[in-house]
Amino acid sequence: MRLSARVDYALRASAELASVADGAAAGRSRPVTAEQIARSQEIPPKFLESILLQLRRGGIVQAQRGPEGGYWLARPASEISLAEVIRVIDGPLAHIRGQRPEQLGYQGAARALQDVWIALRASEREILELVTLADVAGGTLPARVNELAADPAAWS
Repeated sequence: MRLSARVDYALRASAELASVADGAAAGRSRPVTAEQIARSQEIPPKFLESILLQLRRGGIVQAQRGPEGGYWLARPASEISLAEVIRVIDGPLAHIRGQRPEQLGYQGAARALQDVWIALRASEREILELVTLADVAGGTLPARVNELAADPAAWS
């Protein structure tokens, strides 16, 4: 699985916003400026601005301009999965040559590859839809994720 820098930064920025949310109705405690997020997560500020715009358009964050302005999560962090953030930034989780796995037409000896790509996508979804921004920001990942990450083979 490859994640773009854009997705990595979007996930880090979203986790940062989740860490300041106080559990209010929309997960909003106070607006956080793009500059604060960029500094705390070491994200290039101009790059972050375009990512935050994409996250706003995708319904992940909300924004307010002005001296008291900034960004906050549009919903509680516990309701926003990592998969949702990734889809907003990069589109569907698994594409092969720009196509969804179920649209591929493999022949002969390679026919089973389609099932492999579909299973891979299902596995990615299982984890990325299970983990929320609240889990990441709070450092309390679901047991299944901790179990997989604890396997030494996962680190190589």
